[in-house]
Amino acid sequence: MSVMVKESPISEKDMIAEAEKALADISRIRDGVGRVIFGQESVVERTLVAVLAGGHALLVGVPGLAKTKLVETLGVVLGLDSRRVQFTPDLMPSDILGSEVMEQDESGKRSFRFIAGPIFAQLLMADEINRASPRTQSALLQAMQEYHVTIAGARYDLPAPFHVLATQNPLEQEGTYPLPEAQLDRFLMQVDILYPEIDAERRILLETTGIEDARALNVLQPARLREIQTLIRRMPVPESVVEAILTLVRSARPGQGNAETDKHIAWGPGPRASQALMLCTRARALYDGRLAPSIDDVRALAEPVLQHRMALTFAARAEGTSVRDVVAKLAKGI
Repeated sequence: MSVMVKESPISEKDMIAEAEKALADISRIRDGVGRVIFGQESVVERTLVAVLAGGHALLVGVPGLAKTKLVETLGVVLGLDSRRVQFTPDLMPSDILGSEVMEQDESGKRSFRFIAGPIFAQLLMADEINRASPRTQSALLQAMQEYHVTIAGARYDLPAPFHVLATQNPLEQEGTYPLPEAQLDRFLMQVDILYPEIDAERRILLETTGIEDARALNVLQPARLREIQTLIRRMPVPESVVEAILTLVRSARPGQGNAETDKHIAWGPGPRASQALMLCTRARALYDGRLAPSIDDVRALAEPVLQHRMALTFAARAEGTSVRDVVAKLAKGI
């Protein structure tokens, strides 16, 4: 998640004016993405909410559901400097972060020069992230949390804004490595991509199998995206929403007095989940044209924010219980 930005107070009138401008920009973003991605409104909404909130997202779905296309489209529409890394078992950390090479000048003096890797981009697409080894996966940890990397003891800051949108195929397990819990926690949301509705799939058939294919157009600049992200952090959050977030996240932790959780959950979400919900509810409210989030936003975002931050007990897995089932029951109770 982004580092907290402390800004001077803003008046209600200025807040409304800024929100109206942001709504117009968000509408253009949605239209720009809709030119290329058909259907999947929930997926587009959640992915954009993660970006507007200043975080990273993990897109999980079977092959052929336009995960890669969505990320590429967002890069073009938002005007971000994008890089794509295809994760494979032989990928090394230096292939992502970069490395130092020795050079010799005309006088014969030798020195090391740092050559930046693809992570030095505003939008990094980590395609099939679970195919790389844990060592390579962990190379993203510092970058995703602290927005800089350390190479040979030297610090190198990443561009701003910086977002990681990773894709993962849930079916192919051979040759894959589960993402470590510490890295999963760095993703603001896990966005599950399901098969499209029949009308959307009919449109896909008609519009993508001809001579010309729809192309994404740029509608925003990175500096403007940063302004919208700052506006979202300034949005007021009602006390009822804060209490709902605390109640939901704490009830998802074993040992907090919730019998359902104690029975099915081995370990639950930490404070970073609460922070993620605070940011995402604000972003979703603005995405929907509202100036403050509601408890309905908390319920709608409970699954994508919490599901990858929890683990089932052995007994729950044996019974066929899923994390989504547990989160859904907890969300109904707030």
